[in-house]
Amino acid sequence: MKEKFPARLLNISNGLEKVIERFAPEVCAVEETFFAVNVKTALKLGQVRGVILVVAERARVEIAEYAPRLVKQTVVGYGAAEKHQVQEMVRVLLSLKEIPQPHDASDALALAICHFHHAGLAALTQPTAARSKLDALLAANPRRRAPR
Repeated sequence: MKEKFPARLLNISNGLEKVIERFAPEVCAVEETFFAVNVKTALKLGQVRGVILVVAERARVEIAEYAPRLVKQTVVGYGAAEKHQVQEMVRVLLSLKEIPQPHDASDALALAICHFHHAGLAALTQPTAARSKLDALLAANPRRRAPR
């Protein structure tokens, strides 16, 4: 017998809590909501996403959210890529022999690839701790200027 939806949400919550406890991730990358043709499906996905956000927030794990088009753009190079194209690029980028199964695994890995790509770019554009300290000192003493 198929579990009722609330029981499935509880299983997702409990499972994610165990994963966070076991692996202690620093970040939880989540796909932003999208508009689906089937309203019931979109609502259920939104509820699952809500459970994920609450569990991550409760565990004080940083949450990074990405639009589905950005994930596809990052992984495939085309924001309107088909699911099979994303799956194949995940396989190629991670040097896997086969497309990850179940198919949702490819989506999760694509999201992780997107996060690593964009978080890495963000880290490169953040000022270093030394530069931040220097800027703070210069702000406190406006007569001096930072060397460029």
